[in-house]
Amino acid sequence: MSFEALAKKGYNKFIFYVYILRSKVDKSYYVGFSEDLRKRLKDHEWYDVKSTKSKAPYDLIWYGGFKEKRRALNFERYLKSDSGFAFRNKHLI
Repeated sequence: MSFEALAKKGYNKFIFYVYILRSKVDKSYYVGFSEDLRKRLKDHEWYDVKSTKSKAPYDLIWYGGFKEKRRALNFERYLKSDSGFAFRNKHLI
């Protein structure tokens, strides 16, 4: 089946990532989203992410890939919620 046919069914050739980092400084967690996980991790490593540079360096604790951007963004938002914190602590880290 061609990509065009798959795209009509809602598939995407790209993978969208949700990831969890843990600060080596204070052991706090950061949940993020990226379409290019390797580049995004390098951005964190090189202090190029404004929201995380004060607590860098980080360890990658978990990541998951999604076929649909909407689902990845929804899961990222969920992990940042109160019930998402509990899910993260019980199942992902």
